[in-house]
Amino acid sequence: MTKLTVGNARIAYRTEGSGPAVVLVHGVGPGSAMWDGWSGALSADHTVILPDLAGSDPAEDDGSPLTIEALATQVNAVIEDAGAGPADVVGFSLGAPTAAAAAALRPDLVRRLIPVAGLNHAGDEYVRQLMTTWLGLSSDPDAFGRLGTLTACSPQFLNAIGHDGAEQMRGFMQPTDARLRQLDLVQRLDVRDLLPRIEAPTLVIGCTRDQTVPVENHREFVRTIPGAEYTELDTGHVAMMERPDEFTKLIRDFLDRP
Repeated sequence: MTKLTVGNARIAYRTEGSGPAVVLVHGVGPGSAMWDGWSGALSADHTVILPDLAGSDPAEDDGSPLTIEALATQVNAVIEDAGAGPADVVGFSLGAPTAAAAAALRPDLVRRLIPVAGLNHAGDEYVRQLMTTWLGLSSDPDAFGRLGTLTACSPQFLNAIGHDGAEQMRGFMQPTDARLRQLDLVQRLDVRDLLPRIEAPTLVIGCTRDQTVPVENHREFVRTIPGAEYTELDTGHVAMMERPDEFTKLIRDFLDRP
């Protein structure tokens, strides 16, 4: 684990594998641990870089409100510190606008960009209501975790993993101060002015059954990035968990293009 100071944050990153660099940018949750179980699909022939940004449990910062620009600056600082630029960058959920902002702010550091299940602004009333409800459950860890499970997964996936599997998942989302700051950022973010500045070839991945960030947001995301491509998976929000093989193929096919 490597640590560096970026602005008001002391953040960490770890690496797996060897080869061309791919940075995996986490969304709301404990940090880069959300990629555990899937990152190995790339680390066999890539150097996978897994940062823990401000607002994640392993990060150390002053607790001030988060901004997308600050998180994007941290992503770029990790790429530079690792000597990995230009790197391919994959961002999931809140990590999607973060990764996109990183590419817009430092085009020299991002070779290819893949935002997954993201949104480019906080105007969707469904998302606003969901974030408000989630924040309102901060005093009830059990309910907070259950809402996270319900919105992260499609009903089909929950039924496939069964009651025991669903019960295990609810521990992933807990109402820590860091988590509440991440949810607050989702309510405020707007990267529409940044996205037209992206120069990297971009593939936006949408999730048709997404109950956290509805797929209409994914479709809007791609329309604001010059020349971006778009594809969808028939999955809930956490595509890498529900459809890992299809997700991996999409990522690899795009990254392996000449």
